[in-house]
Amino acid sequence: MTNLPLIVEDLSFKYRDRAGAAIHNLTFEAHAGEILLIAGASGCGKTTLVRCINGLIPRSYKGELSGKISIFGEDVKDWKLSQISQKVGTVLQDPDRQILGTKVVNEVAFGLENLGMPRTEIVTRVNESLEFLKIPQLRNRDTFSLSGGEKQKVALAGVLAMRPSILLLDEPLASLDPASAQEALDMVRLLADQGMTILLVEHRVEDVLRIKPDRVMFMSEGQMRYLGAVQGLSSLVNYHQVKLPAEDVLARAKRDPAPAEIKVLPRVAGLGAEKEALVKFQDVAFGYEAGREVLHGVNLEINRGDVIAVLGPNGAGKTTFVKHAIGLLKPKAGKVLVDGRDTHSASVAEIASMLGYVFQSPSHMLFAPTVREELAFGPTNLKHAKEQVELEVKEALNIVNLTDKENDPPLALSFGQQKRVSIAAILAMQSRILVMDEPTAGQDYQNYMNFMDSILQMPTFEAILFITHDVDLAAIYANRVLIVNDGRLIADGSPHDTLADFEKLKANRLVPTSLLALNLKHFATTGRFLRAEALAHFNL
Repeated sequence: MTNLPLIVEDLSFKYRDRAGAAIHNLTFEAHAGEILLIAGASGCGKTTLVRCINGLIPRSYKGELSGKISIFGEDVKDWKLSQISQKVGTVLQDPDRQILGTKVVNEVAFGLENLGMPRTEIVTRVNESLEFLKIPQLRNRDTFSLSGGEKQKVALAGVLAMRPSILLLDEPLASLDPASAQEALDMVRLLADQGMTILLVEHRVEDVLRIKPDRVMFMSEGQMRYLGAVQGLSSLVNYHQVKLPAEDVLARAKRDPAPAEIKVLPRVAGLGAEKEALVKFQDVAFGYEAGREVLHGVNLEINRGDVIAVLGPNGAGKTTFVKHAIGLLKPKAGKVLVDGRDTHSASVAEIASMLGYVFQSPSHMLFAPTVREELAFGPTNLKHAKEQVELEVKEALNIVNLTDKENDPPLALSFGQQKRVSIAAILAMQSRILVMDEPTAGQDYQNYMNFMDSILQMPTFEAILFITHDVDLAAIYANRVLIVNDGRLIADGSPHDTLADFEKLKANRLVPTSLLALNLKHFATTGRFLRAEALAHFNL
């Protein structure tokens, strides 16, 4: 029994700067070669548990800790972080907070160099990790030029190079395109089959079920509500809180009242069929480095009433494309017009009243001492009246379900909560066009469905554009789906026209889901794409 890789006994922790305990009385064990899936709502304590196991609590995060953690029979209370890191590897939700090296090869070698390993051993392990994750082509790239998904893979390569016995993965799929997510999960299964103990914290439960995790833990409000076989999860959890396979939801939702219908962008409803271009891309080309073009001849209009989902593989140029719309990047060739004005002659501040942008990584946006001050900053800078700012902050907090966190420091919140703060900060500015980069990353199903429902019904917005790896999010909410790959616009059409072509999806590293298949099956009856809860109430 003492040789178990991990034993957690009666573990509780309360952060110094937060009210209430983050986790309470957790007791469980993990076995060699096991994948333990840990699921639960954003802010339920999953990341806190990870920080306790990898030693960041209490060494980096201070507070009141009780209970015991044993690794291979030894209490780790007095171990140094360097000792723990040789046994326990961690990949964080936000790769920007993990990557330190300027070059990929240096980043992957960083942990090994800290341990003082011989150079030949370091080179061998770095090469093996890059090959194992199928990213040797990134070896000499600058880390700042990588996409979010590419950074996630590099962070994982650095951890695998350390050859830990226990691997903690905190939302590892959050920044990955669907095909990369499948490959990452296949790799996780392979590592477990080779004897590694893996604790996998993930909101994308349906994706993880494909690799048959050995057990699942479901957490709520810092407590363990379920620990057992995967089969018991579907009937136990609320399907509004955890995204389950569409057929499971369909069967259960038939017994419940039908969900309210979402009225999208009420401000532009009933304006007739005429299109008014708010943003125009005219033969836009761009590259970060000389001789390496990232966008090639993009032509596109964002019109009033558009709800546009942008899909495509990691490193395809999606974020680069969107940053041109808000003036953060200027074309090397061609033009971007925002409300008729060339972005070359407009400042980012001038464009901000027209377009509000939610960054992929919340750490790129958050700086204020409290959530309330974070949300008030933008509208105050845009010279909104003081009373109006108060109302805007209150409404934004309500939409993202963070009214109880307004006096908390943003950077003390969970990644999922930080993401919602960054969205709320832009909502409070009341821009005409909302642009979001991976809005659902790190979010539990209930929170992201609720805030997407609310955002799409806000009277402020004339158009919404969001980058996502979630094919279902595109299917349910968008009236127009773009596929971007290799810096080019591959497809631009209705969700049905774009997503029904499975060969095109596959060629662009997108994976059909159970909900997409269900919607296509019944499209002749419904005439549109719906979430499973709504489909359940059609006469199918």
